[in-house]
Amino acid sequence: MNAFAKFVSLLAKDTKAMPAIIQQIFQQFAQTTMLEWIGTITGFLCVYLAAKQHILNWPISVISVLTYAYIFYHSKLYGDAVLQLYFLSTAIYGWYYWSKKIKEDDKPIVSFTNREMLFTLIIIVILTVLLGTFLQKMTDSDVPYADGFCTAVSFVAQFLMTRKVLQNWLLWIFVDICYIPLYFHKGLLLTAILYFAFAIIAWMGYKDWRVTYRTFML
Repeated sequence: MNAFAKFVSLLAKDTKAMPAIIQQIFQQFAQTTMLEWIGTITGFLCVYLAAKQHILNWPISVISVLTYAYIFYHSKLYGDAVLQLYFLSTAIYGWYYWSKKIKEDDKPIVSFTNREMLFTLIIIVILTVLLGTFLQKMTDSDVPYADGFCTAVSFVAQFLMTRKVLQNWLLWIFVDICYIPLYFHKGLLLTAILYFAFAIIAWMGYKDWRVTYRTFML
């Protein structure tokens, strides 16, 4: 157990000093593994940097996705575990795509039409059904369709981010909020808190990217 975890554990033992719910939160923090701390910190950094359109978000995300692939697999969130491997490939692709020299007539950020967004939502529904059915029949997951749905939305949102599509942030805001109760259910308190922060950063990212998009369109 690391030093911080030991400190939190000592606080949690003082039952007279705090309400039961606060004590439970401290106890869950004390049980947080070093891997989850690493995944949380690097995950926060890569999402923040992505919102700022900083290319370093991609190499940092490699550390985060490899860490969470291990964590999610052992938490029986198999869809999310496989999703991390997809994130790994998109991190490499995104790193390459973002590092390309932008031509004068290239748009740094693009926006989908309503028709393109409808097509995107249809893809998410199809992926959800396929993934949920697979997880239900082929794994011991106790949340197959919730896992499948969040995985499907994340899959699409990540691809849109690599292509710098503005609406990727709207999908991230939505799915980050959906992930919070799922991770609480799995006892991943720190990760649940991280995804709450992700939702806030995603909103900031959407606003920043929208300003950039509108400026370019003028």
